[in-house]
Amino acid sequence: MTKLSGAKILITGGTGSFGRAFVKELLTNNYDVNRLVIFSRDELKQWQMSMDFPEDKYPQIRYFLGDIRDKERLKRALDGIDIVIHAAALKQVPAAEYNPMEFIKTNVMGSENIIQACIDSKVEKVIALSTDKAAAPINLYGATKLCSDKLFIAANNFIGNRDLTFSVVRYGNVMGSRGSVIPLFLKQAEKKVLHLTDPEMTRFNISLNEGVQIIIWSILNSIGGEIFIPRIPSYRLSDIAEAIGPNCEHKIVGLRPGEKLHEEMITSSDSYTTYDLGKYYCILSASKSIKGDYEDCHKNPKLVKPGFSYNSFDNSRFLTVDEIRNLVKKNINKEFIPT
Repeated sequence: MTKLSGAKILITGGTGSFGRAFVKELLTNNYDVNRLVIFSRDELKQWQMSMDFPEDKYPQIRYFLGDIRDKERLKRALDGIDIVIHAAALKQVPAAEYNPMEFIKTNVMGSENIIQACIDSKVEKVIALSTDKAAAPINLYGATKLCSDKLFIAANNFIGNRDLTFSVVRYGNVMGSRGSVIPLFLKQAEKKVLHLTDPEMTRFNISLNEGVQIIIWSILNSIGGEIFIPRIPSYRLSDIAEAIGPNCEHKIVGLRPGEKLHEEMITSSDSYTTYDLGKYYCILSASKSIKGDYEDCHKNPKLVKPGFSYNSFDNSRFLTVDEIRNLVKKNINKEFIPT
């Protein structure tokens, strides 16, 4: 079990919404990390982040310019690092359909660079962030993230005698993240017209803080080779529209290229190696020893029933319109008042 106290941590894509929230959690809640390296390619975002987390106040923080496409730069950044949180990715579904090779270079080849650089360094644990779109993908973004997930899980097979493990955390839409529907609807509500792809669409929902907490839990509890999935609620697109713009016109514009009507995080094909851990599910690779170390590390893990799937349409928990409205006020816009 890895400890955070005294740990040296690197976050790829560290200036993104997750990275900022993760850094804030570690620096303001006494986790006592020794070093925290923010690895990203955007110098402006690093400068902006340094205004909130300056090195003179937080001497353990470092800002490291680099791209995960550059393996040599990664190796330099990983010098002395114990734990890697891989959050860097290209994520916009339509952009992936139009620019497929750019997504492959970052999401797939960049992941391979991280794996090789970690094996060549003295890193002990890697947690890679994934997405619900990686389960049975129909768009290129999801396909690249599925490839990335497979790479990180398979990396456990060729680490040799190194004290190094790779695991993945897969979760749904982060409420209020850049490019997501709620900030878009909030902006469109100013003009009294909301553009809905399909009112029957459903999505998983997770808050940024919940995403941070599952990563911390995974650092402390993963043993390598797992894909962790949190139990989280779903929402209907029509309910999001009602919560944000009850008096707005709701204009149906149709699905975008590569977009699903519903998302899933565990397919029925995954059910044969999926465990219910209570708050989380865990997909193990088919080659993982289920009766060995894994059951020793978790209390009463239960294998799900054959054919089980976890999707946003059949989810047992849906957010109500009032719950959505309150979450928008809490997590995105405290001054929000539906019009």
